[in-house]
Amino acid sequence: MAQDVLCEVNNCVYYKEGNRCGASEIYVVSHAGSTAVDSKETDCKTFEPNHH
Repeated sequence: MAQDVLCEVNNCVYYKEGNRCGASEIYVVSHAGSTAVDSKETDCKTFEPNHH
């Protein structure tokens, strides 16, 4: 398993300094349940907007 997850989405509640993800787990899905052929066809369902 990955020890560090890098993320540049700094408006996510899990974003930590140094482009780190502070979520305890990451959930990634393919668009519309299809088989993804590249990263553009995936979504991070872990993302939650930071409303601060």
